[in-house]
Amino acid sequence: MGLFRRKDSKQSSNYDNDRESFVSVSSARTSSASLKVPMSMKSGNSLSLPIPEVPIAPPPDPNLDPAAYLRSIHAVRQRSRVVMDKAKRNQLNHFDIDFSKFTATASYIVSIIKRDYAPDYHSIPAHGRWQHFDVGGRPRINQLLQSWPSTIDTFERTRRLIDLFLVAVLLDAGSGNKWQYKSKESGKIYRRSEGLAVASLEMFKAGLFSSDPTEPCQVDGAGLKKITVEVLAKGMQHSENNPLAGLEGRAGLLMRLSEALNNQELFGVDARPGNMLDYLLSHQTTLASSVPIISVPTLWNVLMDGLSPIWPPSRTQIDGVSIGDAWRCSTLPSSPPAKAWESIAPFHKLTQWLCYSLMAPMTRVMNVQFSGTELLTGLPEYRNGGLLIDMGLLNLKPQDIERGLEAYKANSMIKGQPNVEVVPLFPADDDVIVEWRALTVGFLDELLEEVNRLLGLGDGERLSLAQMLEAGTWKGGREIAEVSRPNTKEPPIMILSDGTVF
Repeated sequence: MGLFRRKDSKQSSNYDNDRESFVSVSSARTSSASLKVPMSMKSGNSLSLPIPEVPIAPPPDPNLDPAAYLRSIHAVRQRSRVVMDKAKRNQLNHFDIDFSKFTATASYIVSIIKRDYAPDYHSIPAHGRWQHFDVGGRPRINQLLQSWPSTIDTFERTRRLIDLFLVAVLLDAGSGNKWQYKSKESGKIYRRSEGLAVASLEMFKAGLFSSDPTEPCQVDGAGLKKITVEVLAKGMQHSENNPLAGLEGRAGLLMRLSEALNNQELFGVDARPGNMLDYLLSHQTTLASSVPIISVPTLWNVLMDGLSPIWPPSRTQIDGVSIGDAWRCSTLPSSPPAKAWESIAPFHKLTQWLCYSLMAPMTRVMNVQFSGTELLTGLPEYRNGGLLIDMGLLNLKPQDIERGLEAYKANSMIKGQPNVEVVPLFPADDDVIVEWRALTVGFLDELLEEVNRLLGLGDGERLSLAQMLEAGTWKGGREIAEVSRPNTKEPPIMILSDGTVF
């Protein structure tokens, strides 16, 4: 099966032997390209080894296969740039841009990064779910690894973390401002993304996603068939007094995941997310150097193709093909006459969040490296996007403010819905939200350049986009929301979430 054969999950193997089995075939696939070490690979627990620069294939031609193009990682940045170009010409439909606030926004991000990491910027981890598990300074993932017997080999440890991280990301939509989770292990209370992470971990350890009573710490298709809205509500401690937003949508994702895992080529005969590790390591695009080198587009295709059945059927379609997290945007196309695909802005936020998050266990536990990480964009979600609005860089147009406030007031009349701090509210498919998300992707790229300039970081030291997301924009967006709206700590625009977008 290529570089690696599938191993029995219960098989014991020495880590050094695992590495030797990889290095022994390295001569067949080692690239002669120049060596470089991306900044994002210099942090965390991974070894700082030079990796070959692997060629990345271009995106599909949108005129020949528009659906494949819109599903590609390349399309996210390319289509968002069209919206950014219109922003610079003051041609947006829903936002006005105050470019005088750009440097102040970058300076705020820098202040957060300096406060928490100066001068050791190289220690900033890439953005990912791992850090959320470690809320409160407790290294829960390391403790989980240590709790498993030494007979569990490196491959199986990584598979198990992929199992966990994939489910934890799918459950990581906005939780709402009322929900909280009380840890069964520590008794401490956690909220938002960190609360969802701790809840996911404790459900994983309890075997909620496993069909094997002798091995609770795994996720498999048969185990996910046990999931219902009621089962997930109990695991998440959801109640009328502790409501979790989008509960039905989250449960639906896991239910459909049980069917998607039947793809044996990607997920093996036991239908586990973690078996994608074997597929990736044996893929023809994976290189054998001193360490395994996986192409990000290969990982992307596994997630886009393997998980495509889990997304709601009402999503945008082209030629009968569901595109996923992609939406019609009135700001597109750039010029008439236009084809149907040119009016669509793709984001694939959860797929990108999965990429960022799944790379971490593969890198930290097996020292797998990834080529093409620069293709991933900033995450178009409400913390990064909220930062841009709260800093005054983006300003919602008056007619949209009025429409959003009317929607908020109507929604506040529904029992259990927020009614404390009034902000404009829109559904996820509203044109305001789509334009906002496209601007978020575009401005995060431009802010990265300014942040590195203000930090005075040169070549070989510059922060990656994933590091700026982790140490600056996501954290900064949350902190400025807490100051601006202390009662709810919600973003400056509310999204009616179904639990599958934000």
